[in-house]
Amino acid sequence: MEPDFDDETLALAGRLFQAAREGDAATLEGALAHGLPADLCNDKGDTLLMLASYHGHTELAALLLRHGADPDRANDRGQTPLAGTAFKGDAATAQALLEGGAAVDAAGPDGRTPLMMAAMFNRVALVRLFLDHGADPARQTPEGLTALAAARAMGAADTPALLDEPREG
Repeated sequence: MEPDFDDETLALAGRLFQAAREGDAATLEGALAHGLPADLCNDKGDTLLMLASYHGHTELAALLLRHGADPDRANDRGQTPLAGTAFKGDAATAQALLEGGAAVDAAGPDGRTPLMMAAMFNRVALVRLFLDHGADPARQTPEGLTALAAARAMGAADTPALLDEPREG
């Protein structure tokens, strides 16, 4: 059974999630200081960190991480904040998530890792970042798709060469 919230509480929650989308660190910092849970999530399972990360608000993402936000908490679609940055191509926020403890090879139910997402969308800087942080280029989805195969399937121009390079072990 879902809790029944009054209109004032729902309006406040709406403002907090909008603050995350807009990168309004001042609003969220004040709320966090007064006990707002850093992992507050909306009806889609998107946490404040997911929204801040997806919208490229690096400083806000770092603030939420400092307040204990889970860097690997997936939304209802199985997407993690790091996968969101890979999709959007935001290397600075991806770096902040990795520094905040995000698992470089975390995958949703479909088995796609942030490296696979970055590779298929030809996000060169992110592919390099994830590989430098230990992402496994040989990791496969349940269907056997690797980052290299995903990049080739999507016609990525530059990332296949990065994934074909021999890695130092």
